[in-house]
Amino acid sequence: MDIIYHYPPELFNLLVDTIPLLCRSKTDTVLFFRGAGVEYKHLSDIEQRINQDKDSITKYEIVRTVISRLNEQGEITLRERREILKRVTEFETFSNCWPNDQLKAKGLVSEIRHVVNVKDSFTRMKQEHEKERSKTQLEHQRKTAELEGKKKVLEEIKRDFYSLFGIEDDKQKRGKLLEQVLNRLFKAYGILVKESFALIKEEGEGVSEQIDGVIKIDGHTYLVEMKWWQKPLGKEEISPHLVNIFSRGHAGGIIISASQYTKPAIITCKEALLHKVIVLCELEEIVMLLEKEKDLQDFFRTKIDVAIADKNPLFKPLEKA
Repeated sequence: MDIIYHYPPELFNLLVDTIPLLCRSKTDTVLFFRGAGVEYKHLSDIEQRINQDKDSITKYEIVRTVISRLNEQGEITLRERREILKRVTEFETFSNCWPNDQLKAKGLVSEIRHVVNVKDSFTRMKQEHEKERSKTQLEHQRKTAELEGKKKVLEEIKRDFYSLFGIEDDKQKRGKLLEQVLNRLFKAYGILVKESFALIKEEGEGVSEQIDGVIKIDGHTYLVEMKWWQKPLGKEEISPHLVNIFSRGHAGGIIISASQYTKPAIITCKEALLHKVIVLCELEEIVMLLEKEKDLQDFFRTKIDVAIADKNPLFKPLEKA
């Protein structure tokens, strides 16, 4: 039974009124406290008075004196106070009381049970509140640590991403690094990468790198193609990816280009939006996103929503932010 540090006045007085009714004699009253584990030093002088002159002290005085002493001891006598309260609230043999005291004793025991239950309820409420507050603090600490960890990861990704622009002469090396950066970038923002981004070698004039991957955003699948060309991507350059998208059931498509797009390429994608979700993205937008510390999922969600609603495959949300 979890009772507060000291008996409060209301409970103190109820115990003083009740315990004498539960004990027929003054000696029984002392034995009641001994049975509750009260040390002899708190009872010795009382026993001496009873033995010398039993009329010099009443059962009520005995109870008040002992309980006062236990209250004054604080935490040291916490166990004894709990045991006394336990014995009173669990008291059932009222036939042992004096006949004239039985009904009054039953009423007072019932009242003590009510007080204890109320205080226990407040104690439990406080404990639950503390538990919830502790849980909230731990959750806040966890989220803070998670955010700090994510920030550190993004700083590393940003550093590696920017380094790609400094290795213009080694296209193969840049392509492999781009694979790693894209995979880490999407993972950092909680975007499920179904098939990791991978460098696909191609023959042909003007082709620098082509990176393909498959991701999921809000349960929808998108084929992603990343091209690092020097010149703007035209209709001929994006068409193979559109063919792949149209052959993949309900999959949509995202094209990320290091360069811009020609007008015919944009028109082709706009026409494709009649049947598929097609989003065009420039690498510069990813740079801006990292600089502004925006969320990648929200970024693509906005571009997808605008592509569907406004038939605009190349909407740039960060330019409006």
